[in-house]
Amino acid sequence: MSRVRNAVARHKRHKKVLKAAKGNVGGRRKLYTVAADANKRALEYQYRDRRNKKRNFRALWITRINAAAREHGITYSVLISGLIKAGVLIDRKMLADLAVKDPVAFGKVVEVARKGLSVE
Repeated sequence: MSRVRNAVARHKRHKKVLKAAKGNVGGRRKLYTVAADANKRALEYQYRDRRNKKRNFRALWITRINAAAREHGITYSVLISGLIKAGVLIDRKMLADLAVKDPVAFGKVVEVARKGLSVE
């Protein structure tokens, strides 16, 4: 019976792992076992941080909206409550963008929120 060898498949697999470990330093890019561990860990961080990114951006938007709202004499929670009661469907990303790039328009949004609170 003939002997089965795995050289071609192993070389291909190792090459793929080492190529993925390209940006690392030292053995993390040159040694297969270490590089494979580094790649595995990197993929786990990548998966986790794609979700954390959404969380971090939402926190940033809320901080920006709160800062701009306080300049108009209203807090973030009161602003959001007023917008909901006024029936304004604008997300936090757009509100934060307005607060930074167009303070006049943001002021008008604050007035709409105040009217929404007074109508109750």
